[in-house]
Amino acid sequence: MPSALVLLAEGAEEMETVITVDVLRRGGVDVTLAGVAGGSPVKCSRNVSIVPDASLDAALSKGPYDAVVCPGGGGGAKILSESEAVGKVLKDQESKGGIVAAVCAGPTALLSHGVGKGKKVTSYPSVGDKMKKGGYTYSEDRVVQDGKIITSRGPGTCFEFALKIVEALAGKEKAASLVDPMLVKL
Repeated sequence: MPSALVLLAEGAEEMETVITVDVLRRGGVDVTLAGVAGGSPVKCSRNVSIVPDASLDAALSKGPYDAVVCPGGGGGAKILSESEAVGKVLKDQESKGGIVAAVCAGPTALLSHGVGKGKKVTSYPSVGDKMKKGGYTYSEDRVVQDGKIITSRGPGTCFEFALKIVEALAGKEKAASLVDPMLVKL
């Protein structure tokens, strides 16, 4: 069974976190939602609290993972960008050839930690210039995959984003099988 580590930090965008975790689990991916600051509930960008499955340290002891996912949300992305532990996770994931996925402002964590340099990416529009200046090839496509790097624009693109991760981990057929039951319009 493929596995994914979803990083959760205070200020994360709720929809990006929950939709991604839900779709991955529907796709047969063993997901661990890891609290970057520990195992306590995390207050997200719209004041919804989400309880992680484990602290980041505890989650890492159960790895490795086939994919590491960075949700967006300005505050959450800032924490992911500034965390040395997250930087190590992302760099290790890239060096072993695993999938690194980020949505909305989440790609700024890739930029901060030097992951996926030169790759084609997308992000929330307000951080697009930052990604371009950081040495990435920027696209305004809803979801972009360049090798093992998968990025997306924001809350409204999260079903497509999560389905692309399922496709990368479990195949196109598995991802396609999730669309109709969820009533997703692509």
